[in-house]
Amino acid sequence: MTIALLVLPQASILEVASALDPLRNANRQLGHEAYRWRVVSPDGAPVPLTCGIELPSAGPLAHATGADALIVIAGYRLAEVATRPLIRDLRRIAPRFRLVGGIDAAPWVLARAGLLDGHRATVHWEDLEDLAAAHPEIDVVPDRFVIDRNRVTISGAAPAADFMLHLIRARHGAALARQVAMSFLTEARAGTEPQTAPADPALDPRVVQALARMEARIDAPEPAAATAKAVSLSPRRLETLFRQALGTTPAAHALDLRLQAARRMLTDTGHPIAEIALRTGFSSPSTLSRAFRARFGQPPGALRSQLSVSPAL
Repeated sequence: MTIALLVLPQASILEVASALDPLRNANRQLGHEAYRWRVVSPDGAPVPLTCGIELPSAGPLAHATGADALIVIAGYRLAEVATRPLIRDLRRIAPRFRLVGGIDAAPWVLARAGLLDGHRATVHWEDLEDLAAAHPEIDVVPDRFVIDRNRVTISGAAPAADFMLHLIRARHGAALARQVAMSFLTEARAGTEPQTAPADPALDPRVVQALARMEARIDAPEPAAATAKAVSLSPRRLETLFRQALGTTPAAHALDLRLQAARRMLTDTGHPIAEIALRTGFSSPSTLSRAFRARFGQPPGALRSQLSVSPAL
């Protein structure tokens, strides 16, 4: 089986490795080349990754022809790197492959090309809501990876390894998939599992519950006292557990989650600041601006001006 990886600029090296290394290891375990791969880029040039390394490319997208599967890997600055010519070329070349997929932010690219219309799909958890709103013709679900007919969407680096182990198991059996997983000191997780990492066993389960509530309520935060009540603790006891485990208070941690979410939207999308304030639980742009400046040393508008963010796909 030959897989072509189309890696877009500002993708993560971890996602590339998660897609390729399980296949390399499977070949090693089998003693023959059951899997082959080639890396291509939009223009055939080496691809600059988020870590600063340039990934060599075998050529432009046309060089993917002849592979059984085409998997797109994308990360940041989609509006800049997923150009109209690339979308056009993807739409034209996709029927030549038995399987077409995308990792991390790449489902956005496939969606823009119309390649996910009428399919179930997933994307990185930060983009789930936006993808569903922008493409109602796609059934967006929060799974680790989704296989729907000849489309596969994968939410990030670790789920990419999960999918490759699934592929190896389907083609060569559970024993080989287990051997490959053991080589990397990991185990495969099902595609239908949630994207979030398993709870840290070192944390008090009530802290874990409180964290999950905060993460699920970015747009509608609840008072720390309400969080404490929901996990059957007094506010004082919950604060003590948070200080012991995280070195901060529940209220401060919840605020930081919201500000980090606002920062991601500022850098990765073109949403208006008023919308970002609403989606991160602030009563107004000015309220967000004051908290943002206190946390990051500059107001939201200044950060966006520095980055010159283009509208989201």
